Amino acid sequence: MKPDITTRNAIELLVNSFYEKVTTDDCIGPIFIKIAKVDWDTHLPRMYDFWESILLGGMNYKGNPMLRHIELSKKTTLSQEHFDRWLALWHNTIDTYFSGEKANDAKQRGINIAGLMLYKIENHA
Repeated sequence: MKPDITTRNAIELLVNSFYEKVTTDDCIGPIFIKIAKVDWDTHLPRMYDFWESILLGGMNYKGNPMLRHIELSKKTTLSQEHFDRWLALWHNTIDTYFSGEKANDAKQRGINIAGLMLYKIENHA
């Protein structure tokens, strides 16, 4: 039986493993590498804090991911295909390492976040 996502270490494993997949993905990898030019030393700890706050109630996250994605959408098209691929990689990573209530919550929250981001991007004036 796989463990559930119940610790900061589990969050870090999830985030690190997920972004390893993202960076080599043909669909969304170039957006992160060539367009957003993500600084991984800054981004990864921010994502640890983000997901820890959402899944475990941590209070370290400071930021506005919606604004960052809207800004990115001005540099390149972010489409349903991109968000679907993000979700597929997210779910695959969760299923590889975890199972349980928090793992299911992480998948559902990913669906909600992706849907809201795409909606905001498509309807941003």
